[in-house]
Amino acid sequence: MHMSDALVSPAVGGAMWAVSAAGLYVASRKVAREHDDRLPPLMGVLGAFVFAAQMINFSIPATGSSGHIGGGILLAALLGPWAACIVMASILAIQALLFADGGLLALGCNIANLALLPCLIAYPLIYRTINRGTNGISQSRIAWGGFLAAIVGLQLGAFGVVVETTASGITELPFSAFVALMQPIHLAIGGVEGLATAALLLFLARMRPALYPALPQAAQSRSISYKPFFIIMGLLIVAVGGLLSWYASSLPDGLEWATERTHPSEIANTSHSHDTLAGIQAATSILPDYNLPDTGQPRSQMEERAGTSLAGLAGAAAVAACLILLGILLHRRKATRTL
Repeated sequence: MHMSDALVSPAVGGAMWAVSAAGLYVASRKVAREHDDRLPPLMGVLGAFVFAAQMINFSIPATGSSGHIGGGILLAALLGPWAACIVMASILAIQALLFADGGLLALGCNIANLALLPCLIAYPLIYRTINRGTNGISQSRIAWGGFLAAIVGLQLGAFGVVVETTASGITELPFSAFVALMQPIHLAIGGVEGLATAALLLFLARMRPALYPALPQAAQSRSISYKPFFIIMGLLIVAVGGLLSWYASSLPDGLEWATERTHPSEIANTSHSHDTLAGIQAATSILPDYNLPDTGQPRSQMEERAGTSLAGLAGAAAVAACLILLGILLHRRKATRTL
């Protein structure tokens, strides 16, 4: 559901940049107040995992469309909503800059739709409400909370895409037809994401219960130490980003599918701002479309897979390094103010 610049006007793109920047400023202040030294490495490894997982598009039967997990609810449940916003924004920025996935003008829209709305609205209203009880959270509540919040978060993001596109007014996508396609297809995608989110949250609750402080003490005592946890997560990142990404669906994602059916002709960039930002993105995207740059020559299946693996591993490493550095800088800023 990464929006391209072709859907967004400079005015709407600039306004959403401002909204997202304000949200991330508040998030950075909140995270800087955290006293947990484990937060920077957790942000790094979980962000890298979400980046790798987003490379796997799954087909939606009988639609000709595909989708991938967003990851906002998963991150919010494990890191808290503010840290999750920073992680998701970092993933989206690296995807846009290094892999030309989502436009630079539309980056503010994508951060709002995939980070702010799920983490700051769906997470507190759905996940945290379900897990708020007198006897602490349980694994069943974790699963149901993750499942429902992922669906609601994706529905909010899909509606955000429609509103931002309509407000931009540079396409011929009618609001009623566009929203009538966007919401149902993302409901189906959200159902799959919800199941994946619930499964991942349950897996991590069993492997690292300390990530859920409100779990019963008996579960906490079964928690493995963080070193094996990071090793296991690293192996998962390599497996998902470097190998399973080979089998991602090539069908258009939910946004592309809805756009093609609402406006069959190609939507082109329309302004100097679009052209300028497209040029910047072309210069920074070293592995466009998560593969080796196009040389004009046909590539073998082995070359295609090698390029996909390189993109998955390089992107995950870039996300992890960026987030660990950001986490350390935020903690140091807090320490400096305390002295």
